[in-house]
Amino acid sequence: MNTASMTAIEIREPGPPDVLQPVRVAVPSPGPGEVLIRVAAAGINRPDVLQRKGMYPPPQGVTNIPGLEISGEIVELGPRATTVPAATAATAASAASAATAAAGPRYAIGDKVCALVAGGGYAEFVVAPEVQCLPIPATVSLEEGAAIPETFFTVYFNVFQRAGLRAGETLLVHGGSGGIGTTAIMLAKAFDVRVIATAGSEEKCADCRALGADHAINYKTEDFVAATTSITQGKGADVILDMVGGDYLPRNVAAAATEGRIALIATQGGTRSELDLRPLMMKRLTLTASTLRAQPVANKGRIADALRANVWPLFATKNLRPRIHARFPLAEAARAHELMESGNHFGKIILEA
Repeated sequence: MNTASMTAIEIREPGPPDVLQPVRVAVPSPGPGEVLIRVAAAGINRPDVLQRKGMYPPPQGVTNIPGLEISGEIVELGPRATTVPAATAATAASAASAATAAAGPRYAIGDKVCALVAGGGYAEFVVAPEVQCLPIPATVSLEEGAAIPETFFTVYFNVFQRAGLRAGETLLVHGGSGGIGTTAIMLAKAFDVRVIATAGSEEKCADCRALGADHAINYKTEDFVAATTSITQGKGADVILDMVGGDYLPRNVAAAATEGRIALIATQGGTRSELDLRPLMMKRLTLTASTLRAQPVANKGRIADALRANVWPLFATKNLRPRIHARFPLAEAARAHELMESGNHFGKIILEA
C-alpha cells in the first residue's frame, strides 16, 4: 500500500463551487491491469459540476475525488499491467492490429499518456485502467492531452459507432461551443461531414464556424428546426448530437432526415419529454442514448482501441487539436467550476497539477 501523500480536490459537501477544497490524501495504488499516473493536467467536464452538486454520484467503489480525464506520466504498473512501451502517434494505426486490440494498449513506466477515468482526476496522482489510456499524439502537448479523453471517447462512441455518422452526411451538434461540441465539430470535419452547430450567442456561432462548422445557429434568436431544414434544403440532419434532452427531443425529430439518428448523451434541459411517436416511425428514425462513466472497463477499452486505430492518426493528417479556453491551478478548481457554470467559455477548461 502506498504511504505517500498528495494534494487532491475534495467535495466537502454538495453545493456551490467553493465546496471544492484542496486536501492531503494518500497516493492510490494501482490494482490488477491498472497504472498509476502522475497528473500533468485534468479536464473539467459538466458531469463534474453535477457530482459537486450531489446529482451525479460516482459508481460504486470509485473515489469521491472528481475528475474524469487526465494527462500525465506513468510512474507505476499494477499487477498484470504490461511493460511494452506505448506506440507513438505516428504508428498508432498499425499498432491497433487485431492482436493489439485484443490485448489492449501496452505501456511502460515513463510513458506519457492521456486517460479516461471514472473519478479521481482532480489530484496529483490517479489510478487508471491500462486499457483506458492512450498515448499523447505527437502534435499535442502533454497539457493539451488532458482535454482529449472524455470528449473524444463520448463523441466517437455516440456519433460514429452508435449513430453511424458517415462521410458526406450532415451532423447537427447542439452546444457547439462546449467541450463535447467543439470535439464533435473537429471530428466530424476530419471525417468529411457537413456540420451544423447551435450556440447561444453570435460570438460563439462565429467561433464554431472558425473551428470548422459549415453553419452555426444562434438558438436564442433562431428556431434550429427551421434553420436546419432550410440549410439542408428540406432534408434534415442525418445525425443529431443532443446533450439537452427535455423539450429538444420532439424538435430533434422534426429536424432529422428520413433514416436519421439522434444520439442523446445528457439532459441539461430536463429528463422528461412528450413525444408524438408517429413522426419517429414515419421517418424511420433511430434514437440512441448512453452515458459513459458507468460502463464496464472492457467497453471503454474497446472505444480506446477504436480511437487509437481510427482517430489518433488524424491528429497529424487533419491537424486535430483540442480547443482549450482556460487553465487553472489544481487548488483553484472552484474558480474553474465557476467559469464552467457561467457558460462564458468556448472549448475546454483544464486544471494544471
